[in-house]
Amino acid sequence: MQGRAILLRASEVSIFDGQFADKEVLITGGLGFIGSRLAARLVQLGATVTLIDSLNPEYGGNWANIAGIRDNVTVNICDVRDPQAMTYLIQGKSFLFNLAAQTSHVASMQDPLTDLAINAEAQLTLMEACRKHNRCVKVVFASTRQLYGRPEYLPVDEQHPIRPVDVNGVNKLAGEGYHLLYNNVYGIRACVLRLTNTYGPGMRVKDARQTFLGIWVRRLLEGKPIQVFGDGLQLRDFNYVDDCVDALLCSAASDAADGRVFNLGSGEVINLRDLAALLTSLGWAGEYEMIPFPAERKAIDIGDYYSDFSLIRDTLGWAPRTSLEQGLRQTIQYYAEQRDNYWQAEQA
Repeated sequence: MQGRAILLRASEVSIFDGQFADKEVLITGGLGFIGSRLAARLVQLGATVTLIDSLNPEYGGNWANIAGIRDNVTVNICDVRDPQAMTYLIQGKSFLFNLAAQTSHVASMQDPLTDLAINAEAQLTLMEACRKHNRCVKVVFASTRQLYGRPEYLPVDEQHPIRPVDVNGVNKLAGEGYHLLYNNVYGIRACVLRLTNTYGPGMRVKDARQTFLGIWVRRLLEGKPIQVFGDGLQLRDFNYVDDCVDALLCSAASDAADGRVFNLGSGEVINLRDLAALLTSLGWAGEYEMIPFPAERKAIDIGDYYSDFSLIRDTLGWAPRTSLEQGLRQTIQYYAEQRDNYWQAEQA
């Protein structure tokens, strides 16, 4: 397997100087898209990192994601639904970044009980392990903007009504609730980040289970038209993966985050047709086409959505630093060079 460079922000070393050095850190979903990128940053910051991943082919874990740091981390292949494994692995850890999830909204409707087991039941199991074996750990839970449902107003802030349109949103809301409850009742410091359309190197490109941008990038590099559903006028905001990692680290490092829920988001808002046009203008030959909405996706589509991220900006000082065009260029270039590691089904 080819190695790859770890694209890190050197400035983060000084920003988080001493916060993570020599600390024991556990990342669930650690071979996945965001978890692996976070792991690389934590290695740079001097942390001792343990990764948990089931390597279930449906969920995007990929050894290629940690090719540059494989000798610097410990990898435990297990499932967050395994209470014995979680009990053992949580002990002695200073930080837990809880990123393991079933992310497909369509799959959550087709197989709701699996979604329940991963996104709700396993989260309760994990927090119980913290309560019984490590109440000093700081926990950051990755949630989703999907639980807001169809927006009543834009941009969506944390006070917006919660009205999930799919099973995934309901179960992620339950997962959030367990983390906040254990923070409030048992003093296990925990916070929640509601992510919105994270993209970048390492994202799943086999299909659209994780993010539609993955399959768009793949089709672009294969010379196939990008497929845009409906009229393509749905508005979205996007976060490059390194900006998402910044938010995770800021939340872990700050006591001001404890017991809080924060939206991530971007000041750049774009409709999907214009996004497809932007992708095809970045130096790789390509085109896009408009196709009818698949019925299973239309039923749970939320229409326009973009976030108000002023709470995390004002509380923790986080704001995205990567422009959409810059992030897309870096992402396409990565997959142009690394396609052999990602084009086939993600696997060990």
